[in-house]
Amino acid sequence: MTCKDFPRAPVQLFSSRPTSQGWLSINIATTPQQAGTSRSDPLGISTMKLFTGLILCSLVLGVHSQWMSFFGEAYEGAKDMWRAYSDMREANYKDADKYFHARGNYDAARRGPGGAWAAKVISNARETIQGITDPLFKGMTRDQVREDSKADQFANEWGRSGKDPNHFRPAGLPDKY
Repeated sequence: MTCKDFPRAPVQLFSSRPTSQGWLSINIATTPQQAGTSRSDPLGISTMKLFTGLILCSLVLGVHSQWMSFFGEAYEGAKDMWRAYSDMREANYKDADKYFHARGNYDAARRGPGGAWAAKVISNARETIQGITDPLFKGMTRDQVREDSKADQFANEWGRSGKDPNHFRPAGLPDKY
């Protein structure tokens, strides 16, 4: 059985031929000849429909690949943030936290928009959590927490904007970091 053995639809609603109303018009036709199609098109698929389908598919696949790229960047950016946090804990160096804030955000943002997004989300979450835990565990006042958070957010923005995180590097911090 071939494609020619299948009956054609009795009514074709859309025509791709130019008419007085424009390129796309409703066309009630009962036979393929009335609808302006030929018998040489065995599946009844016009070129315009084929190209429209191909364009839509490519757009969907293109958007899909962009999202996958975004999530990949976000994942790698989160790893950069974790690496900076781990280095900060390992270094345990006085007044180095702003440097590590800036470095983590800088490294993550270099990954692309997904990395910058991850850096911002993680930084904001970290500051929110520290706003709750610092008064409890470090005995900081609300004003001290606010000032520290403001300085941390400045370092975060500095790094995410692509500026050199070494601006916050304290003297004597080992070169390893």
